[in-house]
Amino acid sequence: MAKTTRATTALERAGVAFTVLEYAYDADADHIGLHAARAIGEPPARVLKTLMVRVDGKPACAVIPSGGELSMKRLAAAFGGKAAAMLPPAEAEKATGYHVGGISPFGQRKAVPTALEEAALAEPYVIINAGQRGVMVRLSPVEAVRVLRAIAAPLLA
Repeated sequence: MAKTTRATTALERAGVAFTVLEYAYDADADHIGLHAARAIGEPPARVLKTLMVRVDGKPACAVIPSGGELSMKRLAAAFGGKAAAMLPPAEAEKATGYHVGGISPFGQRKAVPTALEEAALAEPYVIINAGQRGVMVRLSPVEAVRVLRAIAAPLLA
């Protein structure tokens, strides 16, 4: 049974074609994104993780491959800023309305500037969290950039 979340509702309203995927979420996994990729049988380059950050003190969102490491320097540069840092989990949850492990860039409480790793645009599709632990959406990376009004930039360390 397909799940409906704020993220899937936002995608539907934006007219984006997507497929909902579900997997057995493991809160004890060392790397949740890599666990999700293995669980659904997809390469980590296609399964993207959502990271909530601050750039020059303002909230922002970075969407990168689950096996990648975010470069704070590159992220700040993508937004024309000087410094970037991760948001603490409690602040990320408050800002997005989602629980850590289920944060989606779609349907957040308040839209924030978003950057997506440009290498993901070469993939035929990407898989991104749908706003609930164990629930993801598969969609075109071009559509993800469009609906998020995201910057596509090199973000990996």
